[in-house]
Amino acid sequence: MKDGFIRCACTSPVIRPGDCQGNRESIGQALRQTAQAGASVVVFPELCLTGYTCGDLFRGETLLKGAERALEQLIRDTAELPVLAAVGVPVAAGGQLYNCAAVFCRGELLGLAAKTYLPNYNEFYEARHFSPAPDTELEVTFCGKTVPLGNDLLFCCTTIPDCAVGVEICEDLWTMVPPGTNLAAAGATLLLNLSASDEVVGKAEYRRQLVAMQSARLLCGYVYADAGRGESTTDLVFSGHDLIAENGTVLGEIPAFSTAPFLTADVDLQRMQLERRRTNTWKSGGKARKIYFALPEEAEEKKQLQRQISPLPFVPQEKENLAGRCRQILTIQAQGLGTRLKHTGCKNVVIGVSGGLDSTLALLVAARAFAEEGLSPEGILAVSMPGFGTTSRTKSNAQRLSELLGACFREIPIGAAVEQHFRDIGHDPQVQDVTYENAQARERTQILMDLANQTGSMVVGTGDLSELALGWATYNGDHMSMYGVNSSIPKTLVRHLVRYVAQETGGELGNVLEDILDTPVSPELLPPVNGEISQKTEDIVGPYELHDFFLYYLLRFGFGPGKIFRLAEKAFAGQYDSQVIGKWLETFFRRFFAQQFKRSCLPDGPKVGSVTLSPRGDWRMPSDASAALWMEEIRELKQQKG
Repeated sequence: MKDGFIRCACTSPVIRPGDCQGNRESIGQALRQTAQAGASVVVFPELCLTGYTCGDLFRGETLLKGAERALEQLIRDTAELPVLAAVGVPVAAGGQLYNCAAVFCRGELLGLAAKTYLPNYNEFYEARHFSPAPDTELEVTFCGKTVPLGNDLLFCCTTIPDCAVGVEICEDLWTMVPPGTNLAAAGATLLLNLSASDEVVGKAEYRRQLVAMQSARLLCGYVYADAGRGESTTDLVFSGHDLIAENGTVLGEIPAFSTAPFLTADVDLQRMQLERRRTNTWKSGGKARKIYFALPEEAEEKKQLQRQISPLPFVPQEKENLAGRCRQILTIQAQGLGTRLKHTGCKNVVIGVSGGLDSTLALLVAARAFAEEGLSPEGILAVSMPGFGTTSRTKSNAQRLSELLGACFREIPIGAAVEQHFRDIGHDPQVQDVTYENAQARERTQILMDLANQTGSMVVGTGDLSELALGWATYNGDHMSMYGVNSSIPKTLVRHLVRYVAQETGGELGNVLEDILDTPVSPELLPPVNGEISQKTEDIVGPYELHDFFLYYLLRFGFGPGKIFRLAEKAFAGQYDSQVIGKWLETFFRRFFAQQFKRSCLPDGPKVGSVTLSPRGDWRMPSDASAALWMEEIRELKQQKG
């Protein structure tokens, strides 16, 4: 599969304790089903060839030899499948019995990953039968082949460079120092867990958290297969609770006691590698024996990504999470501004209000900060500065919003001042070019700064993260302030924050906010047509939802244009076609590189999420960096798409 994705599967087939040949048939059938579904890596439960609950039957040769014969036949019968499989089996070697995962691929047994921690408490008594993984390197002959056995095996795919697979077995995950820690440090990007975790009240949620957090701590994919139907219920019940996680997020789950035959998910291993490089506290250097295998490249190339890609990566999809996230973001913004006010001893702020989304959010944040600091909202001076493109709708919304929040409102038209400026510099006002537009933005900033001096106030900036990424701001105009409360809020999230406040407050304030939400995004620098906004930002620079998508995957993971493009195709299928996505992707990268100089001298502002462009924090880039490599990749993409 392209872009570092690999399809993983976990399954809990019906087995019978002691029936090795019957279990082999169930496992073989499940392996074929998951391969048919496109899985490249498949994980089965702990000791599934024999059954986990065989008890003292593990002491006899009959069961052990039966398991070895069943595994040998299973490997032979599934040799045509382009799959790396991990199947639970007991292995006797040198007077010891090990609880192992037999890892095989395309007819070849690669190694036997042994369980390290054997639970012998409460309902478990594994130490009665098994020995922990050996401390020294060990090779054993099993199924007619000499292979390594231990807890230090790393299975490396030669055809998918980012795919390095390690194995934990059940209790290994629940311990203080799981063996997966060493394997991840040695390079494992994908960990498999063959488990027989019995089901008791409350355990499923705890298990889910363990799997998610192990994938987060080790920056890896994690595939967990649990024992299920067929295991003995003499004392325990097993539920087949299967999970696949990636870097703290559960990608898929078969709930306890479900009858689903298997679970698949596409895990992004390239992302795990990039995360590790980005996180300088990640330490490599674990010790492992590397075993190499290959998956057919042609089979991988034919697979289509089967993974939900949110078109709004900055916005939680669940309503409950969205409301909580909005509350938290507003609190962070307000705390940032409140702390700055206390530090400077300032009790007043000045905000330019336009009736647009960004200045609305800044005003809402200021009102919240003043309330939290016990300051009168009258200390907020909201200034409307109508110019050549201002409409009555936006001007009236700005005034009414300010009044409803208790702020002082002041209107200062800028038309005459800008016209005088045109005369001073010899600019024809009929030429509505960048000078015509930017002169208005700089006049507004001058007014705000001078009012701040006049009233002992601080100018609160309104520009958002999306505008900073695109450079959609006038240098030394709306680009500048004394504290930018929206500097790490992308446009798509600004909209949800304002809507959240509208829904929480309701009444007249809610109505005004809803009307602001319905107003087209515009700098309002060109004259209106028939009283309506004539200059719509997204018609000029492109849809903000696309640009925010591009920005997220560039900054958060460092993905190149090709991968971002293909993810966008998946996320926006049915909304934007490939040509539209390619057009605006090119615009994004061209502007992102060309406009870095504006980001190099940003005012202070609070970080609220994982992505921001502060030159003092998350993003350092030379203003004269070349975009040639990125643009060439985009040109190749556009040629491929015709």
